[in-house]
Amino acid sequence: MVKQSSTPPLDDDAQLRQSLSRYNPDDSVGYLVKQAHVLLQRAVDAEMTAIDLTAMQWRPLIMLAMGMGDTAADLARQACVDTGAVTRMLDRLESKGLVRRVRSVEDRRVIKLELTPEGRQVAIQIPELLEAVMERLTRGFAADDIDQFKGFLRRMIANGESPAA
Repeated sequence: MVKQSSTPPLDDDAQLRQSLSRYNPDDSVGYLVKQAHVLLQRAVDAEMTAIDLTAMQWRPLIMLAMGMGDTAADLARQACVDTGAVTRMLDRLESKGLVRRVRSVEDRRVIKLELTPEGRQVAIQIPELLEAVMERLTRGFAADDIDQFKGFLRRMIANGESPAA
């Protein structure tokens, strides 16, 4: 025999209030990470205007410069975005004269990407601009604080990439 609870069941509004009482965005790691990400994107976007790039355009340039990929599919995988979005971004970068598409010598079906001389000059400036943003956003942090923060983020990423226990 199942013992009946002496507490009456909650209506939908009461259940919602009870559920929401357990969540405070100001104490949510996910919410705070998202807020930090939004602020970071805005700050990077503002900084990149100095070299006529958006926050989304600098990433493929630096990835190409660092050898993290040489096709649209490679860049899409690295940036965790769909190939169509990368292709459209590459169209813009190509129209700016920063990237060029070249047919692969090994496989004519494959289109390789390379930085133009102008693209190299722009890519050279990106790390300094990113450093300026991070210096501003981590103002008041000790070097050990930043190292610890990066360690926490790496652990969160590793936990997210592993199957749920």
